[in-house]
Amino acid sequence: MAAIPLDLLDRIRNLERQVRELSGRAQTRPALNTINHGTVTIGEGGQLRVKAPSGHTTFGTGQGPRGDWYVLLAREDGTPAVQVGNNNFDGDDIRQMIRLWSRGGDVLVMDDYYADGYLGRPWVPIPMSPAALVTGSEWRTTHAGRFQAQHAVLTASWSVYAPSGTTAEARLMINHGGELSQLGEAITSSGKEVFTTQRFTPSDHRLKHTEAAGLVLQARRASGTGTGEAWCQGIWGVNTTTANEAN
Repeated sequence: MAAIPLDLLDRIRNLERQVRELSGRAQTRPALNTINHGTVTIGEGGQLRVKAPSGHTTFGTGQGPRGDWYVLLAREDGTPAVQVGNNNFDGDDIRQMIRLWSRGGDVLVMDDYYADGYLGRPWVPIPMSPAALVTGSEWRTTHAGRFQAQHAVLTASWSVYAPSGTTAEARLMINHGGELSQLGEAITSSGKEVFTTQRFTPSDHRLKHTEAAGLVLQARRASGTGTGEAWCQGIWGVNTTTANEAN
């Protein structure tokens, strides 16, 4: 039998070792904790979730179980903090709303659910001047304020008082482009204070988002000789509650 050189045996043993190393590395799953110079793509219904030791999701993005694509930031206990889209919160169709929650679970900031382009929350008060006396038969401005529309809906509360034997009226007007027009219904008082709260949608006030206008509360004495009073209880920009209010 011919002699086999020792260096050839060494080479064979070295090749066997390298094959074993390569085979072992092929079965080892590499660490996936660093991505350099690349893009991670999640599609076709996939999601990315980051979970706290408690098991609650603190960050999530992708396609949620209702089919819309969402981004969620949550607190360690799983309560939502910031969200775009739905992913199991508040009904079946959130229309890709942007929402920010308080720690107590209340929505602090959101866009309007039905009225695209308008703010939903927070509600914004519209400042008006103090109450004024009503002594004349002609419509007189008792309160005035100017604002820029942030919300689709205005909710206005005002009242009018007239003593016994006297009748007084009060109405809310909007100054839009230099033209005054009445919002809602006028109220009438005789011998007591009468209150009203009325909601006005874009079809009433005709304002686009951030468009400026003036609000004017007017009052007059319709009959009698007593002195009436008109009061603005408060006016706010608020979110819609139905799809019809967005029109």
